[in-house]
Amino acid sequence: MPLANEVAAGNFDRGILICGTGIGIGIAANKVKGIRAALCHDTFSAHASREHNDANILTMGERVIGKGLAMDIVDIWLQTEFTAGRHQNRVDKISEIEKA
Repeated sequence: MPLANEVAAGNFDRGILICGTGIGIGIAANKVKGIRAALCHDTFSAHASREHNDANILTMGERVIGKGLAMDIVDIWLQTEFTAGRHQNRVDKISEIEKA
């Protein structure tokens, strides 16, 4: 999982992975310590995955969504920042799981 390894190493801030459904590539990416890959097939999920969960990899399914929607999802995902605050607790809990 080269892209996930690069993001986890800090060589890239974020990454985007695409497969047929977005499911398998997301499962694989989430096996890499430090990765929070989010499968998004709508703009609301793309926004929330960044704002609330600090997702650092976006996964999408090319057989699931069309090109126009995919581009909207990417634009929103790249433009949305993590708000931390009360959401930081959640991200910290996720990171703790990786230490086990």
